[in-house]
Amino acid sequence: MPYNPDAFSRDFPRAWLRALVLLGLGLLSVVQAMAQCVKTVRWYDDAPYSFKTADGEVAGLNPDLVRAALKGLNCDARFVELPWARALRELELGRLDILPGAFRTPEREKFAFFSRPVNRSPNVLFVAKAAAAKYRLKTLADIASTEFRLGAQIGVAYGADYEALVKTPAFAARITQVTSRRSAWKMIELDRLDGIIADENTGLVELQQMGLSDRIAKTDIIVSGEASMMALSQASLTPEFVADFDRSLNALMADGRYKKIVERYVPCAVIVSKLGCR
Repeated sequence: MPYNPDAFSRDFPRAWLRALVLLGLGLLSVVQAMAQCVKTVRWYDDAPYSFKTADGEVAGLNPDLVRAALKGLNCDARFVELPWARALRELELGRLDILPGAFRTPEREKFAFFSRPVNRSPNVLFVAKAAAAKYRLKTLADIASTEFRLGAQIGVAYGADYEALVKTPAFAARITQVTSRRSAWKMIELDRLDGIIADENTGLVELQQMGLSDRIAKTDIIVSGEASMMALSQASLTPEFVADFDRSLNALMADGRYKKIVERYVPCAVIVSKLGCR
């Protein structure tokens, strides 16, 4: 085809215009993707760690910490209500990004990254007052030689000492698996269980809410005292994101925001270096 300078001068600006439009649309998509950094976060009715306020907002120690940490990464949280065992499965499948309040275990390390430790509240044994008078337990291991009926929540990690005990047949025989802690409190009230292991803060709050503080009491038996972390899905997030998330958490702890957030929900003065009251 012969060269036509008139056609070239007419078509050249149009070609460049199309290229610039496409480039602009591409840049817009990138900007929108950055602006739409949203991570799914598990919540459940588990005061003081997470709950819904009267106006329907998800609040609590964990939601507030996650929001603040994600804000430091220019991301937002989208909260998804899930029971614990289901949340672990969703995290493994990559349909849930962040699961607060988790403990590191070899099984979970197969599908989850873990943040730096964020909260320390011991798991303790709660017992019906009638059962406490009957069994006079001094350690968790004492349960194995009794008829004590211990509730254990499905999918929850109670620490290395518990995991060692549950491998012994005599102790394992004393355990009843329960789907939720609140159902376990009701089972204790109905004399279908004698006790359950629970986070100290959560247990005291729930017993007060359910009007059971005069029937069920916290014992001095501490089952585990390690700090909980945030579990992050290996299927949906990267190690680089986890490192950035940790840096954002560290910033919260360094500038006083962590202490302010936690003290909204726990009945004590928080020591940041200890990640809690103790």
